[in-house]
Amino acid sequence: MAKYSHRMVPEIFQTFWSGMAAGEFITGAAEAAGSYRKQGARWLAACGGVRPRRGRNLKGRCLTFAEREEIAIGIAAGHTLRDIAKALNRSPSTISREIARNREPSGRYRARSAHAAAYHRASRPKPSKLATNPSLRETVEKSLTERHSPEQIAGRLRLDFPDDPQMRVSTETIYQSLYQPS
Repeated sequence: MAKYSHRMVPEIFQTFWSGMAAGEFITGAAEAAGSYRKQGARWLAACGGVRPRRGRNLKGRCLTFAEREEIAIGIAAGHTLRDIAKALNRSPSTISREIARNREPSGRYRARSAHAAAYHRASRPKPSKLATNPSLRETVEKSLTERHSPEQIAGRLRLDFPDDPQMRVSTETIYQSLYQPS
């Protein structure tokens, strides 16, 4: 079973990061997110001081933690799926799929465990193109030792391998391989 964390709730976690981006102190940003300074310091340390991309701008496509709580309350009150969907302004099929996918093994629906399960299922443990293509990795590493920039490398790959899409890589992928811990 997936473990719940505040980082899974963008309404809380991203509020903290918005405050930090606006220049607030950790205390102020954590209070704006409904938390406390020590938790804000933990969030900052866990992300290495860099705002995580995950959880930003979902724009209503994914169910929020608050909506999952409303679903759990509606089920406990004995409301129908259509009533719950109408209250949340969502499709009944969305509510039905949510309950079916994120129900606990015991059959109960709880917002915390449902949100954790959905968050972990949405994660993409997709390996980097540089990790899966040894010849591309070798070419990029050779160019980096020659002190070429990621922009130069990406452009050069397009010229050297015009007909091979497997030998193309974005500059962001090169930067991630340079600066992300393995």
